[in-house]
Amino acid sequence: MTPADPSPPQAALETALRAALGPQPGGPVGIAVSGGGDSMALMVLMAEWAARHGIALAAVSVNHGLRPESRAEIAAAAALAARLGLAHDTLHWQGARARGNLMDAARQARRSLIAAWAQERGVQAVALGHTLEDQAETLLMRIARGSGVDGLAGMAPARRWGGITWLRPLLTTRREALREVLRGCGADWAEDPTNADPRFARARTRRAMAQLGLDPARLARSAGQMAQARDALSQAALDAGGGILRMQAGDALLDRAGLEALPQELRERLVAQLLCALSGQPYRPRLQALRRALAAPTRATLHGCLLTWQPRTLRIAREWKAVAGLCTPVDALWDGRWRLHPPPGTPATGHSIRALGRAIDRLPVAAAPTLPQSSLMASPAVWRGTELVAAPLADPGSRWRASCRQGPLDLLRGALSH
Repeated sequence: MTPADPSPPQAALETALRAALGPQPGGPVGIAVSGGGDSMALMVLMAEWAARHGIALAAVSVNHGLRPESRAEIAAAAALAARLGLAHDTLHWQGARARGNLMDAARQARRSLIAAWAQERGVQAVALGHTLEDQAETLLMRIARGSGVDGLAGMAPARRWGGITWLRPLLTTRREALREVLRGCGADWAEDPTNADPRFARARTRRAMAQLGLDPARLARSAGQMAQARDALSQAALDAGGGILRMQAGDALLDRAGLEALPQELRERLVAQLLCALSGQPYRPRLQALRRALAAPTRATLHGCLLTWQPRTLRIAREWKAVAGLCTPVDALWDGRWRLHPPPGTPATGHSIRALGRAIDRLPVAAAPTLPQSSLMASPAVWRGTELVAAPLADPGSRWRASCRQGPLDLLRGALSH
């Protein structure tokens, strides 16, 4: 085997990465590795890809503290990374006693920890080890939940969230082919016992697939066809939205008559995609929750946003409670879309950006903003400790300026990426 003649798993990975990152990827790329066979093989394949293209790689593992074996598995991942000449970091989750859906909490924590790690390291994209079988299992699990087109489209090969791109370059590769990659280079791997534990939905789905003789490749192909249908519907919804959407200081305003004239599928899809674009959340809300919000007589909260029906418009704005805890330096992007600009000569030291919130009551009575109070409470303000320095959107007389990077076209493009 020569570098010009890659193995099928290697060729599939390179095709997926080229589609997601372009022919000349810029910046370092990360690999999330658990010690299991899929992610260990991913690291081997990514190392070969990086050597071909001169790309810097870094590996990261998250110890959730849920299983005593995790420490040894991560140590094995670190050892393989060292053998491949890759930097490796281990992150720790402290929420192992979280209430509710523990596995979902662990997934969310893992994603947030890795996103913070990537931003700190300057990593632009992180690769995950999901396989063709994972895609097939996801499709069946979502069928069981009654998912619509978007859910049945399965996992996307690339998705933006948390300021980075999450890559799944192995979605067309079988698990056994990845085990062969590891055997070929003499690398070992761990088997996660939860993969065979019937208490977990994915393990039950995996067993049902085997019992029914379902072909994972055909199921994954169905997910791909649903993804094409989803993309066509999303584009149709956004084409319709271009004629009925306008922005007001970061809020999205949809013409009510135009929105209600759309077919239900396009109407719901457009609103869901705008909710994702405004909130920065990677996945659209559950369909029933969305329908309840749209059926509310006056207002509803969903996905970190406030939907308000007005006589001629549907206003979609950020919900104050969703941004109340956000705090950034004044020279940073706040809530993923706002920048504040100080008056000339004003030092930034000691200032931060937080939501205006209930401090709206401190503003001069003479101020007459055009935005609803709920939108103003969720708007960015300049603080020095507990002192409110400026609220550019709520106080027209403020010398500070606020600019939102999302105009109508930007918002629609952002919506299409979700």
